[in-house]
Amino acid sequence: MHLASPGSVSTEPNNPAAQEAPSAVVADIVQPETHSGAGDELALQSGSLRLPIHVNARGVALGILATVAFVFSLQWAQKFFVPLLLGIFIAYTLSPLVRWLERIHIKRAIGATLVTAVLIGGLGATMYRVQDEFFNIIDELPTLTHKVTKLLASVATGQSTIQQVQKAAAEIEQATASVGQNKDARLVQRRPTVSQPHAPAFRVTDWLLAGSVGLASFITQATMVLFLVFFLLLAGDTFKRKLVKLTGPSLTRKKVTVHILDDINTTVQNYMFMLLVTNILLALMMWVALRAIGLENAGAWAIFAGVTHIMPYFGPLLITTATGLVAFLQFESLRMVILVAGASMAIATLVGMVVATWMTGKIAKMNPAAVFVSLLFWGWLWGMWGLLLGVPVVMIIKTVAERVEGMEVVAELLGE
Repeated sequence: MHLASPGSVSTEPNNPAAQEAPSAVVADIVQPETHSGAGDELALQSGSLRLPIHVNARGVALGILATVAFVFSLQWAQKFFVPLLLGIFIAYTLSPLVRWLERIHIKRAIGATLVTAVLIGGLGATMYRVQDEFFNIIDELPTLTHKVTKLLASVATGQSTIQQVQKAAAEIEQATASVGQNKDARLVQRRPTVSQPHAPAFRVTDWLLAGSVGLASFITQATMVLFLVFFLLLAGDTFKRKLVKLTGPSLTRKKVTVHILDDINTTVQNYMFMLLVTNILLALMMWVALRAIGLENAGAWAIFAGVTHIMPYFGPLLITTATGLVAFLQFESLRMVILVAGASMAIATLVGMVVATWMTGKIAKMNPAAVFVSLLFWGWLWGMWGLLLGVPVVMIIKTVAERVEGMEVVAELLGE
């Protein structure tokens, strides 16, 4: 629309100035479009197609700063978030049992108490049965360290050792009294070098003594996690109702929130139940295999395998390495080391790479590459706890991203 002010050019049909003014305006508007089209054609002809991207530098900078601050706050508050997430995931795993008890007319308070008591009793009974085996493993750590250090030293200096043996044989052939004395002096000089491999044993002992503080901290955090599990089981759907209420009066927002929470509940519960079943299966298979081979403390190593197998990709490698070292300590035979390590790798691959991977793909529908990158990130952020908690956290992020507008890119990157 063109509005004319008083004293402006007349708009009569016979006035040429009035006809030229709109034409000039239209020409000014059409000309950039024409040039733009010509530029696109030239770009296409030259083989370089440019995508017009408008970047808000201030928004990008603020987003980067906020992300960095959030990551470092997660690392700083590790001692708070790790027990919190552990309690939440364990409560997700056990909540179907409490709901089943409610369906058979057992109150939630009684059901939560029973489930928590059974959990504590089962853990206590298991640790009591295998505590002697764990103590034996701790006692054998200095010996294992000494043998591994000695093996590495002999491998590193293998050529010089052969030369020394050849020299000693030549000296024995030309044995005389004076040579015998020189040999005794040489043995005295070698004594400090023989005792050097014992040094790591003392360092391991010091490490174990210093680790008692860490053990006390671990027991304290485990107790807090158990209390958190109990209170979450006792609360039931209370937090879900509160979150739905906080979304506001909009019925649509409430429905979306309910769908998100239901998807999170279903996904996390199925994944945690899958972890529980597969890790128990792996622990039983490891116990049977190691006991059949004759490895000492098979029960403790089976529990160790079941716990560390929670970490995708890294768990099987850790299991194979640990059992191979123990086999070297006990049998001192390369054939037995290969047998034990091969059995551990076969079981971990069968249960972890086949069964668990297939079930995880059905439950989470996540990209394996994205899962591996997320494990690297959470492992860097929280260490071993990050490897244990990384996959459930990423599953929750993917579930939320699929339902929230603006997070479709995250959901697409994490999806299959």
